[in-house]
Amino acid sequence: MEFAANGLAGTRVEAIAERAEINKRMIYQYFGSKELLYQAVLEKVYRDVWDAEAALNLDQLPPREALIALVTFIWTYYLGHPEFITILNSENQLKAVHFRKSRILREGAANSRPLVDDFLRRGEVDGTFRGGIDPIQLGLTITSICYYYFTNHATSSIVYGRRMMTLAALEQRLAFNIQTILAIVAPTSPSSA
Repeated sequence: MEFAANGLAGTRVEAIAERAEINKRMIYQYFGSKELLYQAVLEKVYRDVWDAEAALNLDQLPPREALIALVTFIWTYYLGHPEFITILNSENQLKAVHFRKSRILREGAANSRPLVDDFLRRGEVDGTFRGGIDPIQLGLTITSICYYYFTNHATSSIVYGRRMMTLAALEQRLAFNIQTILAIVAPTSPSSA
């Protein structure tokens, strides 16, 4: 994927046309511009992640299992779709200008937003989770601990003297991420309150 490899500025429409085995004019005729093609790619990668997220049916799982499933999903999705991370990085460097312009992305984000809130509130009601947790902060924390690992594994491998992308290291990190998030939402005991 050219945009994932080169970003918007570094991508050449000629390279996309060559890879797709079509004429460059066809791309311009269909999309209108390289920027609109990039926006379509951005919409596609986000729709893919949101569709996969929705297929988890987290509302059908008990709150603790839903939370573990979401953390595991985000981790494995980032691992299996490095192009998502690079396109996300590119769009953040562009200050989300194409994301902001896209009705599809704004609507998809709005539909995805209540996901954490649903199982978090259910967990508060049944005592699985402590009350008062901001679902936005929890969602940001979940994505952050997964995202950072994959965007910084090369330098972290040097800093910590450990190969971060071995199967054992990946399994260890996922387990730690789950443990960390469960600790954040754990109900406080009366003695510690």
